[in-house]
Amino acid sequence: MRNEKFISVVIPALNEENAIGDVIKDLPDWIDQVVVADNGSRDNTAPIAQELGADVVFELEPGYGATCLKGLSAVRQADIVVFLDGDYSDFPEDVHKLVDPIANGAHDFVLGSRTKGLVQKGALTHTQIFGNWLACFLMRLLWKTSYSDLGPFRAIDADLLQRLNMSDRNYGWTIEMQIKAHVQKARILEVPIRYRQRIGVSKISGTISGTFKAGYKILATIYKYRNLK
Repeated sequence: MRNEKFISVVIPALNEENAIGDVIKDLPDWIDQVVVADNGSRDNTAPIAQELGADVVFELEPGYGATCLKGLSAVRQADIVVFLDGDYSDFPEDVHKLVDPIANGAHDFVLGSRTKGLVQKGALTHTQIFGNWLACFLMRLLWKTSYSDLGPFRAIDADLLQRLNMSDRNYGWTIEMQIKAHVQKARILEVPIRYRQRIGVSKISGTISGTFKAGYKILATIYKYRNLK
């Protein structure tokens, strides 16, 4: 079934020249399109991605959501869209775990759960662990969801993604997708994934200001959609 679907991978990236090559190379050859959305890198992230055959687009507005949206603008007529960070913290070769349940028609949205999988020591900070727990607890409280993580490694049916009308341009991107997918009554699946320490320094959890901004935005997104049923 997978071979009958056009599968695009969107990789938001910022100064990932030491990691982006490994991310792209480790993707299986059945992936139809790789889009790297560069969020203003000052290194060789874009040239390396282009050399490895990725479609590269540029988003100068800072923000994870803005970068993902720019990446989506370059996606061709995909049936399934995969989101994967460019820091090599996930295992790109495991993408079949997310894609196959959608390609087989059993699910619409598959989230890679780090909390259910195998996490390398130090790959997640205590702040990230608590923030994920709190966000998932609040979603369960308000919407009766069963999420265990806000992990960035995820796959979604392209038609469902279009119906979600994603709009967040910053750190609320992942939780917006999860809230809206649940409200849309999408068939959602979490699969355990492996997770390792990223290459380089995180733009979010690697700084105090980044951690605060991300936490604030996630809570603000929950508040924004609190009446969405």
